[in-house]
Amino acid sequence: MSVVIDPKKLETCVDMLIDEVAQANPDRVAVKCGVVEYTYHELMARAESIAATLKENSVMPGEFVGVMLERSFDMLAAVLGIMRCGAAYVPLDPDFPAKRLQHMVDDCGAKIVLTQQSLTETGPSGSFAFVVVENVRPNAAERSPVRPNDLAYILYTSGSTGLPKGVAVEHKNVVNFLLSMAESPGFTANDKLLAVTTLSFDIAGLELFLPLITGGTVVIAERNDVLDGDQLKTLIAQNDINVMQATPSTWRLLLEAGWEGGQNFKALCGGEALPRDLAKNLSACVGELWNMYGPTETTIWSTCYKVSAAGEPILIGTPIANTSVYILDKAGRQAPPGIPGEIFIGGLGVARGYLNRAELTSEKFLPDPFSKVENARMYRTGDFGRYRANGLLEYRERADAQVKIRGFRVELGDVESAIVKCENIQQAVCKIIEPSPGDTRLIAYIKSGDIDLSALREALFEILPNYMVPQHFVIVDDFPMTPNGKLDRRALPEPELHEREMENYIAPSTPTEKLVAESFAHVFELDKVSANANFFDLGGHSILAMRVLSILRRAISPRINLRMIFDARDVASLAATIDELVSADQNEKREELLF
Repeated sequence: MSVVIDPKKLETCVDMLIDEVAQANPDRVAVKCGVVEYTYHELMARAESIAATLKENSVMPGEFVGVMLERSFDMLAAVLGIMRCGAAYVPLDPDFPAKRLQHMVDDCGAKIVLTQQSLTETGPSGSFAFVVVENVRPNAAERSPVRPNDLAYILYTSGSTGLPKGVAVEHKNVVNFLLSMAESPGFTANDKLLAVTTLSFDIAGLELFLPLITGGTVVIAERNDVLDGDQLKTLIAQNDINVMQATPSTWRLLLEAGWEGGQNFKALCGGEALPRDLAKNLSACVGELWNMYGPTETTIWSTCYKVSAAGEPILIGTPIANTSVYILDKAGRQAPPGIPGEIFIGGLGVARGYLNRAELTSEKFLPDPFSKVENARMYRTGDFGRYRANGLLEYRERADAQVKIRGFRVELGDVESAIVKCENIQQAVCKIIEPSPGDTRLIAYIKSGDIDLSALREALFEILPNYMVPQHFVIVDDFPMTPNGKLDRRALPEPELHEREMENYIAPSTPTEKLVAESFAHVFELDKVSANANFFDLGGHSILAMRVLSILRRAISPRINLRMIFDARDVASLAATIDELVSADQNEKREELLF
């Protein structure tokens, strides 16, 4: 990549870059959330007030502060306020189970968790204190001294041991990334970006910070909008959005909702491999489509590639500024073009390492023998790829049991460990399948005594994020082994995806139950669905829920939302919830007519 960054620009920190823009353009719109717009001055004033409150609560430079907030203006201001204190933020997704959040807080030793009043009863507990953002009042605070080598955030990712591990990312890592992205793929003061990614996924850093270092505008989609293709389409139209970054799953949601794009629209796609069919459909309706690649440990994206609409192979492109990508053989030598090997990444994006995991850090973050920079390191990705003759990078496959599920990185060992902790489970093995494009499902094979699979699933929802709970469970007597005695994942039997849906079949009894059952049957490609059929037991996940939602909105009411499907789960319960909604709407209309 030809992007060259002035070294002096790298001698700063993330919030300082944004503050420079705010000083020059205080009245420009920086953030929009819902119908409310906030200027750069208002954003930085709110961040300063949060910083003052944190200092009053004895937060010191170099410490960690948890952020457990819904997607909002305050979420962004909180992150900037933490940086202003010289501390590092630790995302705590409100949708994650309290037990998992508890581990993150305990592991990083955060003394303070920034949250909102509605979440104080549902999150983790312990020796830390909650600071409620609703209680933060206007206040002033000087910026604590922060250096480029100080930590900006700790991002927890799935760990193979059954517990998430924290990646420690420094300001210089993020600043280099943002300055490179501002040049290519490019972002200007006239651009508006729709932010759709949870703060606990590192790619949110691009969405929240890139518009702000360039004088542009970030529009923050609220939680209920993020998984709703129709709502995303509406937000893009209402806010004149011309840039969006998302995983392939989210882009499919948007296209399935009938989004037609525009030639001034720039689409960034990453988090998992970009399928050829999606690339073809997406590139046909946008001006630019970029494929992004990079692990959390090398700071968001390390390479990018402008996808051609001509049907060429989908590559991961070239390294961003101040980044080196090596293809190494088993002996640690650089492989010539065309020869595959493991991908190692060096340069300014390489994070400090794993928090409190010195052994794992030394295993994955290695001295860079190819760099001329003293004490340079490179990260061993576990991905395989190759350089093509034209100098472009091609991704091939993973070397281990790490997978991507709707953009989220998942260590299968993390899920397997959670399963065997449940009652009556002797052993568990997981893999993913893709029955149809974009429909990635996690399958768990278990050795067990008597087991209630519905109870097992509910138990897993208590300890794992939703995307890590398997859609299907297969009970086996033994696991297939290779001749040398190792588990043979490829020989695991193909699951009968719907072998249980006809057990204890109950015919839908009301008109709404029939419509809901028909929508389930259509999405899961079944002849019929029982009134007691559970959405998750059938293999449901967020993408399939959106397809059900689209059908029900057209057939019954546009006010049906995604949360109803996740909360009700089975056909009869969802139908009852919808009937209550429709009845309430009809009563409101009658009252309007009376008055």
